[in-house]
Amino acid sequence: MRWSEVVRRLFFGCLAAFIFQAVLAETMSTASAVEDLAEQRAAALVAKMTVDEKLQQLLNVAPAIPRLGIPAYNWWTESLHGANGTVPTTNFPEPIGLAASFDEGMVHEVASAISLENRALHALGRKTGKLGYIGTGLDTWSPNINIFRDPRWGRGQETYGEDPLLTARMGVSYVEGMQGPDPQLPNVISTPKHFAVHSGPEPQRHQENVQVSRHDLEDTYLPAFRAAIVEAHAGSIMCAYNSIDGQPACANDLLMKERLRGAWGFRGYVVSDCDAVKDIAATHHYVTNQAAAVAAALKAGVDNECNVDTLFGGTVVTVARYKEALERAFIGAADVDRALLRLFSARFRTGDLAGLPRPDPDQVPALAQQTQQHQALALQSAEQSLVLLKNDGTLPFKADLRIAVVGPLANATRVLRGNYSSMLSTQPKSVLSGLHAAMPGGKITLVPYGQSITDGNSVPDSALRTHGGEPGLLAQYFNAVNGTLAADSAPAALIKLLRYATRPVVTRTELGVASRANELSEVAKFHRVVWTGYLVPPQTGTYRMALSGSRGYFRLNGRIISRLANPSWGEPAQFKSVRLVQGRQYPIRVVGESIGPSSIDLQWQQISTTPDIDLTGAAVNADVIVAVVGLTSDLEGEESKVDFPGFRGGDRTSLDLPADQSTFLEKAKSTGKPLVVVLMNGSPINLQWAKENASAILEAWYPGQAGGLAVGNVLAGRFNPAGRLPLTFYQSVSDLPPFDDYSMKRRTYRYFDGTPVYAFGYGLNYTSFSYGAISVEPLVGAPENGLRVKTDITNTGSRDGEEVAELYLIPPQFEGAPRLALRGFHRLALRPGEHRQVVFDLSPRDLSFVTADGMRQIVPGQYMISVGSGQPDTATAHQSASFAMTRVVKLPE
Repeated sequence: MRWSEVVRRLFFGCLAAFIFQAVLAETMSTASAVEDLAEQRAAALVAKMTVDEKLQQLLNVAPAIPRLGIPAYNWWTESLHGANGTVPTTNFPEPIGLAASFDEGMVHEVASAISLENRALHALGRKTGKLGYIGTGLDTWSPNINIFRDPRWGRGQETYGEDPLLTARMGVSYVEGMQGPDPQLPNVISTPKHFAVHSGPEPQRHQENVQVSRHDLEDTYLPAFRAAIVEAHAGSIMCAYNSIDGQPACANDLLMKERLRGAWGFRGYVVSDCDAVKDIAATHHYVTNQAAAVAAALKAGVDNECNVDTLFGGTVVTVARYKEALERAFIGAADVDRALLRLFSARFRTGDLAGLPRPDPDQVPALAQQTQQHQALALQSAEQSLVLLKNDGTLPFKADLRIAVVGPLANATRVLRGNYSSMLSTQPKSVLSGLHAAMPGGKITLVPYGQSITDGNSVPDSALRTHGGEPGLLAQYFNAVNGTLAADSAPAALIKLLRYATRPVVTRTELGVASRANELSEVAKFHRVVWTGYLVPPQTGTYRMALSGSRGYFRLNGRIISRLANPSWGEPAQFKSVRLVQGRQYPIRVVGESIGPSSIDLQWQQISTTPDIDLTGAAVNADVIVAVVGLTSDLEGEESKVDFPGFRGGDRTSLDLPADQSTFLEKAKSTGKPLVVVLMNGSPINLQWAKENASAILEAWYPGQAGGLAVGNVLAGRFNPAGRLPLTFYQSVSDLPPFDDYSMKRRTYRYFDGTPVYAFGYGLNYTSFSYGAISVEPLVGAPENGLRVKTDITNTGSRDGEEVAELYLIPPQFEGAPRLALRGFHRLALRPGEHRQVVFDLSPRDLSFVTADGMRQIVPGQYMISVGSGQPDTATAHQSASFAMTRVVKLPE
């Protein structure tokens, strides 16, 4: 290179660096100015409050302060995969399914859509005077970016899987989509949870003390949280229930002070998981009383306490703990003011409180949910989440095929929603209805299943009629006449105290059984809803029926079918079997009482009393059998009361399908017809039998409101699947360490030393792809400064398709090294014969690993890079290359 060229490049390189630094400084200066202005507004407001007013603002339910123009606010908003409110909202796939898409851009779009719907719920709350109710805040307790380290964990469905990088990238996309382009003026503040070493067992979560090595903390449990805070600038974070190395998560010095506020420079607010602050004294016994518990949390940096007692209106007891802590000098006024400064700064920055240059929340339409664009996105995200695990050529189906659709979830709709979801999404589409829509020329027959632990779907609008013959039921809302008097009572006492008016404040026709009180300004917090009309079955048969949710009862044809006296959290519905005749009108009365969030749901399931005979008969006239099997989020979920074989307390004790389903699959196989297995589940299932016996296997997760249509489109060949497993599918829990052991040895694809049934990153397609040779180039002189990896991908098949290119790094051997680690991925669409170059830019952090003593650094030695359709030993196509690192480079925490 000539000297003049060197000078020219040096000059322009310095100029570019100068411009970049100037722009960065300008951006940081602007961001800092907004943050400073918000803090100034917050400080001026907090200074005007009395002590009593201040203490009440520390809870998730923050009452209005009319004299200061402060409206009520509730920090409790959920939108894990859809805005959770009492008006219709869009339900997207459960996060484990979103992770299976391996598509950051799509997750960003989903979060942006949810963010708009959250703002619409807030605007509706302003319009109806219901601010201060759950689901009306301009913040959300999402995403869940805990690592799904063990397949038994019931809440793993809420996460983005077992890999730190995949979780980090999906988490960043969600946070940025939720908050919008300017994190200093966020549309909705995102709260990643549960910080940070938290993944079951569910029954022990309130008292569990997790022992974690420095290696696993840095290598596995913290990277996604660091990315969400440092890179995506999440405005909030939620601390967990359990203790870590002897200190409760919400009073943990290492997590809250050293990492979050220290190394990561976090300036946002911390919210506790619900009752986690109470647990500091009550179950962890870290301190001896509740005043000391709130002090420990506040001193550690918790700014907002979620307390379940606030669900029932009571704040006297919860606030009294803070008063006592002040009186006993466990905390000082400065501790309280510091927390309030962060909380009110957030409310100014979202626009909940006026004072910063941003759009007024009232400008968002109060019903900006369920747009055609959001419904299309629900279908797109569901399609992209599906993972084809096996196909012997049976798929895709021919247009005129005769199909018997069997299994407990064949016509199921409740299962689609997963957990942490609103009952009021668009009428969900089952696999049966999805196949009908995708294959109008096919002959599709439903074969009802027998009684099952997976039973329970919301009774559809089409089966309900008013007394006048209109669709739906007559709904009457009765306010409590002594709700204010009873508001600070304990729940059990509150139930006995409440009395309801004899005249309804609202009478109208509603299409289903689900309280819509939040959209009705006339309805008080404590109220009763009575739905009456007729149930009109679409077919003659045996139906299992139940009422689920909060307090109430269900009467059919004058007879009580289901009564909820005071159900506990996560209690399964108690079904009764009834014989119903097609077209007959059965008088129905459903009563629900709201002493907290109302969640009444009228459920049913038509079943067969001779399922084996029905299966055999249907197989005779079928070309193929589609068996829809799996779990539900009522079996695996948050701290539930489920105790069935294979399930306990929300977690799983076995990786097998429920025994009745395994037996049923064997009978379906014995018919001699090709068997296609469609799975719905939130955690890995032992698929060894299906792998050996089924013609095709499609993993569908809990795919959201459009899930059945997405499955139909894939089976019919209207959509070419390209999802990848974000989890290792093991054969048995005996392959794993004890559930409560948080060491990562023998866990996940990075450290598992056995043979999985299906590997992390695995997934098939209806077409084929090839990869060109890999080029590896240092970004800035040396590989320790970063690498650029390139390869060409070609669609070598005859169909349009999408490919997920996965980059794995195989490090040299050292103590603490994984087998390999995902370090990049791209999802791209290619037409037959089309090829495209894919570029991965790997930063020093991407190239780093963690030593046994917990130091993140670039380790000298020889490395292997693999880019392909999966891990190098399971990919249908991949290429490899090697490079060397020559020096140690330590990375910041």
